Amino acid sequence: MKTSLLSAVALTAIVAFGGAARADIVIGVGGPLTGPNAAFGAQLQKGAEQAIADINAAGGINGEKLKIALGDDVSDPKQGISVANKFVADGVKYVVGHFNSGVSIPASQVYAENGILEVTPAATNPTFTEAGLWNTFRTCGRDDQQGGVAGAYLADHFKGAKIAIIDDKTPYGQGLADETKKALNAKGTKEVMREAVNVGDKDFSALIAKMKQAGVSIIYWGGLHTEAGLIIRQAKDQGLKATLVSGDGIVSNELASIAGDAVAGTLNTFGPDPTLRPENKDLVAKFKTAGFNPEAYTLYSYAAVQVIAAAIKTTGKADDAEAVAKTMHDKGPFKTVLGDLSFDAKGDPKLPGYVMYEWKKGPDGNYSYFQQGM
Repeated sequence: MKTSLLSAVALTAIVAFGGAARADIVIGVGGPLTGPNAAFGAQLQKGAEQAIADINAAGGINGEKLKIALGDDVSDPKQGISVANKFVADGVKYVVGHFNSGVSIPASQVYAENGILEVTPAATNPTFTEAGLWNTFRTCGRDDQQGGVAGAYLADHFKGAKIAIIDDKTPYGQGLADETKKALNAKGTKEVMREAVNVGDKDFSALIAKMKQAGVSIIYWGGLHTEAGLIIRQAKDQGLKATLVSGDGIVSNELASIAGDAVAGTLNTFGPDPTLRPENKDLVAKFKTAGFNPEAYTLYSYAAVQVIAAAIKTTGKADDAEAVAKTMHDKGPFKTVLGDLSFDAKGDPKLPGYVMYEWKKGPDGNYSYFQQGM
């Protein structure tokens, strides 16, 4: 009887241990799943979902499967905090997100205080990693890098042009515009206007009239595609012949839907297009077969899941996000769809520099952004 009781206890322990070993590793994905920036939220969601599906199909991580939990922040910092607290309550240890720098930065504090590692595929404001938190990483570049490229490009390619620098007052938009201005001025070129508008503004008539009066021919925009598309379209309608140049915040084909034919010639910086990497051909085809174009940050989100998974596998401690973060800092490079990624002490990746894209009609007759020189 004693032997049977011991066997039963041992069996119970084995079952319990086995159940724990097979527990899902939950990865939260936070971003604007609804609202005006939902196109970017879809990129983060679809990229993470496909990465999780592919990793699980290959056997998971150390015998465990990945599972996704979604959090809709609607590009609002307060809602981002709510999403972060919900992830904490649900026991999430890893987050891919958020999209906006203005959401990612405050959310990172919540995550750091509650043992959650955060990898953003899209938040480019330097403050995100400069704050010195243990848990912040990104698979994208930074605005001081992107602004440096944009400012030098404006100075070198538009000599003598009258340039207006406009931003949307957000940490991302203003930060990018400021970095671009800094680089532009360092090259000896001074803008003729420095203005700001509000997120959600629809009528830019007064701003465009002011730019016409100043003879502006180049508009540098720090912000997202929603306002950019309206500025482009309204500038054309009001007879302002000016080229809009911007950053990664306009890399959605929705820009062309808003701006119409006036989008032709628009320029923006972004990293080298990962969908053009030969090794990603089958993955890109998989997305498209499923009816989703893996543009912009889709593969950056996919890569975020890849580095988290690789670091968990190497560490062997799925429930210890701080140990996994240390592995991400100290180990690597990790193989991803962006190439081999390693991270510096701040959590910034070692990536190729930003390049310039131009909006024009593609082979299908639709406007999109194409990497210059490709």
